[in-house]
Amino acid sequence: MITLAIDSASKSAGAALLRDEEVLLEIGWNLDRHHGETLLPVIDDLYRIAGRKPGETDLIALTTGPGSFTGLRIGASVAKGLAFTWGIPVAGVSTLAALALNGGPGERPVCPMLDARKEEVYTGLFRVEDRGGVRGISAERVVALETFLGELEGEVVFVGDGAVRYEPAIRSLFRGTALFPPPSEHKVRASSVGLLGLKKFHEGDILDLPAFTPRYLRFSEAEKRKAMEAAEESPDA
Repeated sequence: MITLAIDSASKSAGAALLRDEEVLLEIGWNLDRHHGETLLPVIDDLYRIAGRKPGETDLIALTTGPGSFTGLRIGASVAKGLAFTWGIPVAGVSTLAALALNGGPGERPVCPMLDARKEEVYTGLFRVEDRGGVRGISAERVVALETFLGELEGEVVFVGDGAVRYEPAIRSLFRGTALFPPPSEHKVRASSVGLLGLKKFHEGDILDLPAFTPRYLRFSEAEKRKAMEAAEESPDA
Protein backbone atom coordinates (compact mmCIF):
# COMPACT_ATOMS: atom_id res chain seq x y z
CA MET A 1 0.00 0.00 0.00
CA ILE A 2 1.47 3.36 -1.06
CA THR A 3 0.80 6.40 1.15
CA LEU A 4 1.59 10.01 0.32
CA ALA A 5 2.06 11.95 3.57
CA ILE A 6 1.79 15.75 3.66
CA ASP A 7 2.56 18.24 6.41
CA SER A 8 2.40 22.02 6.02
CA ALA A 9 0.95 22.92 9.42
CA SER A 10 3.82 25.04 10.75
CA LYS A 11 6.87 27.02 9.60
CA SER A 12 8.51 23.80 8.45
CA ALA A 13 6.86 21.40 6.03
CA GLY A 14 7.42 17.98 4.53
CA ALA A 15 6.16 15.20 2.29
CA ALA A 16 6.91 11.49 2.25
CA LEU A 17 6.12 8.31 0.34
CA LEU A 18 5.60 5.10 2.30
CA ARG A 19 5.08 1.50 1.19
CA ASP A 20 3.04 0.05 4.02
CA GLU A 21 5.09 1.05 7.11
CA GLU A 22 8.36 1.42 5.21
CA VAL A 23 9.45 4.97 4.43
CA LEU A 24 10.55 5.04 0.78
CA LEU A 25 11.47 8.71 0.61
CA GLU A 26 10.99 11.81 2.72
CA ILE A 27 11.73 15.46 2.01
CA GLY A 28 11.48 18.10 4.72
CA TRP A 29 12.24 21.79 4.51
CA ASN A 30 12.38 24.86 6.69
CA LEU A 31 12.91 27.62 4.13
CA ASP A 32 10.71 30.40 5.50
CA ARG A 33 8.88 30.42 2.17
CA HIS A 34 5.19 30.16 1.36
CA HIS A 35 4.30 26.47 1.38
CA GLY A 36 2.16 27.03 -1.69
CA GLU A 37 5.39 27.58 -3.65
CA THR A 38 7.08 24.39 -2.51
CA LEU A 39 4.56 21.67 -1.67
CA LEU A 40 3.46 20.53 -5.13
CA PRO A 41 6.98 20.69 -6.67
CA VAL A 42 8.31 18.57 -3.78
CA ILE A 43 5.52 16.03 -4.24
CA ASP A 44 6.42 15.79 -7.93
CA ASP A 45 10.06 15.21 -6.92
CA LEU A 46 9.04 12.47 -4.49
CA TYR A 47 7.43 10.38 -7.22
CA ARG A 48 10.21 11.06 -9.70
CA ILE A 49 13.05 10.16 -7.30
CA ALA A 50 11.20 7.12 -5.91
CA GLY A 51 10.40 5.87 -9.40
CA ARG A 52 6.71 5.76 -8.61
CA LYS A 53 3.65 6.96 -10.49
CA PRO A 54 0.99 9.07 -8.74
CA GLY A 55 -1.64 6.61 -9.91
CA GLU A 56 -0.07 3.93 -7.69
CA THR A 57 -1.00 5.89 -4.55
CA ASP A 58 -3.60 4.29 -2.28
CA LEU A 59 -3.89 6.82 0.54
CA ILE A 60 -3.03 10.41 1.46
CA ALA A 61 -2.17 11.20 5.09
CA LEU A 62 -2.46 14.86 6.12
CA THR A 63 -1.84 16.95 9.21
CA THR A 64 -5.21 18.52 10.01
CA GLY A 65 -4.19 20.92 12.75
CA PRO A 66 -3.56 22.72 14.91
CA GLY A 67 -1.05 25.02 13.27
CA SER A 68 -0.67 27.93 10.90
CA PHE A 69 -3.97 29.02 9.32
CA THR A 70 -2.33 29.51 5.93
CA GLY A 71 -0.24 26.36 6.08
CA LEU A 72 -3.18 24.18 7.06
CA ARG A 73 -5.32 25.59 4.26
CA ILE A 74 -2.59 24.94 1.70
CA GLY A 75 -2.16 21.34 2.86
CA ALA A 76 -5.90 20.73 2.87
CA SER A 77 -6.30 22.19 -0.62
CA VAL A 78 -3.48 20.09 -2.06
CA ALA A 79 -4.68 16.88 -0.37
CA LYS A 80 -8.27 17.39 -1.49
CA GLY A 81 -7.26 18.17 -5.05
CA LEU A 82 -5.03 15.10 -5.34
CA ALA A 83 -7.50 12.80 -3.59
CA PHE A 84 -10.39 13.81 -5.85
CA THR A 85 -8.18 13.51 -8.94
CA TRP A 86 -6.80 10.09 -7.99
CA GLY A 87 -10.00 8.80 -6.37
CA ILE A 88 -8.38 7.81 -3.07
CA PRO A 89 -9.14 8.49 0.62
CA VAL A 90 -7.44 10.92 2.99
CA ALA A 91 -6.63 10.11 6.63
CA GLY A 92 -6.33 13.09 8.94
CA VAL A 93 -3.61 13.20 11.60
CA SER A 94 -3.25 15.61 14.51
CA THR A 95 -0.19 17.82 14.04
CA LEU A 96 0.56 17.46 17.75
CA ALA A 97 0.26 13.66 17.68
CA ALA A 98 2.71 13.46 14.78
CA LEU A 99 5.12 15.78 16.58
CA ALA A 100 4.79 13.76 19.80
CA LEU A 101 6.38 10.75 18.08
CA ASN A 102 9.68 12.67 18.13
CA GLY A 103 9.66 12.42 21.92
CA GLY A 104 10.13 8.66 21.76
CA PRO A 105 8.26 5.81 23.50
CA GLY A 106 8.13 5.31 27.24
CA GLU A 107 6.18 6.10 30.36
CA ARG A 108 7.15 9.77 30.40
CA PRO A 109 4.45 11.98 28.83
CA VAL A 110 5.43 13.91 25.73
CA CYS A 111 4.29 17.51 25.43
CA PRO A 112 4.42 18.77 21.82
CA MET A 113 4.23 22.55 21.56
CA LEU A 114 3.65 24.70 18.49
CA ASP A 115 4.19 28.42 18.82
CA ALA A 116 0.77 30.11 18.57
CA ARG A 117 2.24 33.60 19.17
CA LYS A 118 0.92 36.06 21.77
CA GLU A 119 2.69 34.02 24.49
CA GLU A 120 0.41 31.06 23.69
CA VAL A 121 1.06 27.53 22.43
CA TYR A 122 -0.90 24.78 20.72
CA THR A 123 -0.29 21.82 22.97
CA GLY A 124 -1.49 18.69 24.74
CA LEU A 125 -0.03 15.63 26.46
CA PHE A 126 0.62 12.29 24.75
CA ARG A 127 2.01 8.86 25.52
CA VAL A 128 4.11 7.31 22.75
CA GLU A 129 3.81 3.53 22.59
CA ASP A 130 6.51 1.03 21.67
CA ARG A 131 5.07 0.14 18.27
CA GLY A 132 4.72 3.71 17.05
CA GLY A 133 1.26 4.45 18.37
CA VAL A 134 0.38 7.73 20.06
CA ARG A 135 -2.27 8.09 22.73
CA GLY A 136 -3.60 11.46 23.83
CA ILE A 137 -3.78 11.86 27.61
CA SER A 138 -5.10 15.43 27.63
CA ALA A 139 -7.17 17.57 25.29
CA GLU A 140 -5.43 19.56 22.56
CA ARG A 141 -5.87 23.30 22.98
CA VAL A 142 -4.40 26.74 22.53
CA VAL A 143 -3.39 28.10 25.93
CA ALA A 144 -1.13 30.62 27.65
CA LEU A 145 2.22 28.98 28.37
CA GLU A 146 2.30 29.88 32.06
CA THR A 147 -1.24 28.57 32.61
CA PHE A 148 -0.45 25.24 30.98
CA LEU A 149 2.84 24.74 32.80
CA GLY A 150 1.07 25.34 36.10
CA GLU A 151 -1.03 22.23 35.44
CA LEU A 152 1.93 19.91 34.85
CA GLU A 153 4.33 18.09 37.12
CA GLY A 154 6.74 15.18 37.07
CA GLU A 155 9.10 14.37 34.21
CA VAL A 156 7.90 15.62 30.82
CA VAL A 157 9.49 15.66 27.35
CA PHE A 158 8.89 18.97 25.57
CA VAL A 159 9.17 19.04 21.78
CA GLY A 160 8.33 21.44 18.93
CA ASP A 161 9.04 25.01 17.86
CA GLY A 162 7.04 26.30 20.83
CA ALA A 163 9.23 24.28 23.19
CA VAL A 164 12.34 25.69 21.51
CA ARG A 165 11.13 29.29 21.67
CA TYR A 166 10.02 29.08 25.28
CA GLU A 167 12.66 26.69 26.66
CA PRO A 168 14.04 29.22 29.19
CA ALA A 169 10.52 29.97 30.47
CA ILE A 170 9.66 26.27 30.63
CA ARG A 171 12.78 25.50 32.66
CA SER A 172 12.02 28.44 34.95
CA LEU A 173 8.28 27.95 35.48
CA PHE A 174 7.81 24.18 35.28
CA ARG A 175 7.90 22.60 38.72
CA GLY A 176 8.86 19.18 37.38
CA THR A 177 11.77 17.93 35.27
CA ALA A 178 11.74 19.32 31.72
CA LEU A 179 13.48 17.21 29.07
CA PHE A 180 14.25 18.44 25.55
CA PRO A 181 15.31 16.25 22.62
CA PRO A 182 18.07 17.30 20.17
CA PRO A 183 17.37 20.20 17.77
CA SER A 184 16.66 17.83 14.87
CA GLU A 185 13.61 16.45 16.70
CA HIS A 186 11.58 19.65 16.95
CA LYS A 187 10.01 19.55 13.46
CA VAL A 188 7.02 17.46 12.36
CA ARG A 189 8.13 14.53 10.20
CA ALA A 190 5.95 13.73 7.21
CA SER A 191 6.87 10.06 7.68
CA SER A 192 5.28 10.17 11.14
CA VAL A 193 2.15 11.62 9.56
CA GLY A 194 2.16 8.74 7.09
CA LEU A 195 2.52 6.06 9.76
CA LEU A 196 -0.25 7.51 11.94
CA GLY A 197 -2.45 8.06 8.88
CA LEU A 198 -2.03 4.43 7.84
CA LYS A 199 -3.15 3.32 11.31
CA LYS A 200 -6.23 5.54 11.01
CA PHE A 201 -7.03 4.12 7.59
CA HIS A 202 -6.87 0.53 8.89
CA GLU A 203 -9.22 1.56 11.71
CA GLY A 204 -11.68 2.93 9.16
CA ASP A 205 -11.07 6.53 10.19
CA ILE A 206 -10.89 8.63 7.02
CA LEU A 207 -11.93 12.21 6.29
CA ASP A 208 -15.24 13.25 4.78
CA LEU A 209 -13.51 15.43 2.22
CA PRO A 210 -16.46 17.61 1.10
CA ALA A 211 -17.13 18.57 4.73
CA PHE A 212 -13.56 18.61 6.01
CA THR A 213 -11.93 21.77 7.34
CA PRO A 214 -8.68 21.96 9.35
CA ARG A 215 -8.77 22.12 13.17
CA TYR A 216 -7.50 25.60 13.96
CA LEU A 217 -8.41 25.56 17.69
CA ARG A 218 -8.95 29.32 17.58
CA PHE A 219 -10.36 31.98 15.26
CA SER A 220 -8.17 33.79 12.76
CA GLU A 221 -7.97 37.58 13.08
CA ALA A 222 -10.35 37.93 10.11
CA GLU A 223 -12.87 35.62 11.76
CA LYS A 224 -12.61 37.55 15.02
CA ARG A 225 -13.34 40.82 13.21
CA LYS A 226 -16.27 39.25 11.42
CA ALA A 227 -17.73 37.94 14.69
CA MET A 228 -17.30 41.34 16.36
CA GLU A 229 -18.97 43.10 13.43
CA ALA A 230 -21.87 40.65 13.52
CA ALA A 231 -22.28 41.21 17.27
CA GLU A 232 -22.29 44.99 16.81
CA GLU A 233 -24.93 44.74 14.08
CA SER A 234 -27.18 42.42 16.10
CA PRO A 235 -30.26 44.18 17.56
CA ASP A 236 -29.80 42.24 20.80
CA ALA A 237 -26.22 43.40 21.23
